[in-house]
Amino acid sequence: MRVNLLDFDANTLAGFCAEIGEKPFRARQLLRWIHRSGEADFAGMSDLAKEMRDKLSATAVIEPPRVIGDHTAADGTRKWLLSVGAGNGIETVFIPETSRGTLCISSQVGCALACTFCATGRQGFNRNLTVAEIIGQLWWANKALAEEPDDESVTESGEIAYSRKGVRYASCSERGRAISNVVMMGMGEPLANFENVVTALDLMLDDNAYGLSRRRVTVSTSGLVPAMDRLRERCPVALAVSLHAPNDALRDQLVPINKKYPISELLAACQRYLRSAPRDFITFEYVMLDGVNDSVAHARELVQRVRHTPCKFNLIPFNPFPDSGYQRSSPEAVRLFRDVLMQAGLVTTVRKTRGDDIAAACGQLAGQVLDKTRRASRRMMEAAG
Repeated sequence: MRVNLLDFDANTLAGFCAEIGEKPFRARQLLRWIHRSGEADFAGMSDLAKEMRDKLSATAVIEPPRVIGDHTAADGTRKWLLSVGAGNGIETVFIPETSRGTLCISSQVGCALACTFCATGRQGFNRNLTVAEIIGQLWWANKALAEEPDDESVTESGEIAYSRKGVRYASCSERGRAISNVVMMGMGEPLANFENVVTALDLMLDDNAYGLSRRRVTVSTSGLVPAMDRLRERCPVALAVSLHAPNDALRDQLVPINKKYPISELLAACQRYLRSAPRDFITFEYVMLDGVNDSVAHARELVQRVRHTPCKFNLIPFNPFPDSGYQRSSPEAVRLFRDVLMQAGLVTTVRKTRGDDIAAACGQLAGQVLDKTRRASRRMMEAAG
């Protein structure tokens, strides 16, 4: 059976090269062909000897998940549905902005953590994604976006500037790469699939592969404290934490993992993480749910709760999905909540809703999940009485 080279980072690829009788430096060449150039055909790797290309064809493949859906929203947000076999599909989202292009990557088919305001959590869990299925999302997106034509403009100094999908390239060396940032915020809890996610992160950071900065790669977690400590030791990238409540009683309802790792333990883990983090703050994500967690009193309680943790807040207006049971907070409620945090000296932003018309906004990703947790079935039985 041929191995999928998308599953390999630099070290395992070097080991594979040794197994087929090739020198370690060939691994670097392969990384560049596979990830920089997006080449999936060994015959096209022109600086490899024909004998090596023949050996690769006989023993290996480069096989990302298959694209089965591709939708672009009115605001330029693009969402891909990728098949990962057995009737399961994951979703990946590209968000173009003037100063950057962000790719939101999934780490699991569904999610086992069952956060009540998240479409992925509501639909149950099937399995972890492999390294090839995780990094394959970035591989596909790079390839798809590279096919878009460049827009040219002239700067005030007379130089030609290039952009694609609204994302401007800072230098000629960045042409052809619209993705400047990656966030592990798609379907699933990344730290529940630790080894595969970290191997994919290694590839994102590898200069022979995608060459992204640690500051431009973010892992979002609902609060798996032991795995946060492991990430700090193994591959510290930027960290975002799904907080969503100022106290344990409310967070237990919204984010059930809080019953195992309460807020005090979570914040202690955040402080430990900052010792190795590429940024000097933790980003706390806070979805704004009308009448649930969005009052001024909640905001004041939140200020007290995080006063010893260097952080910034990203307030996320709730993005509705069918039968969620929640409503989006009013703009006035969001403004008042934000003002309390900012008056306390906390950097606070309100996330702009993107891709809502193609169900690509935060919390809306659903994909296709054959639920092994039977969560959807149980919910239907409960609703039936």
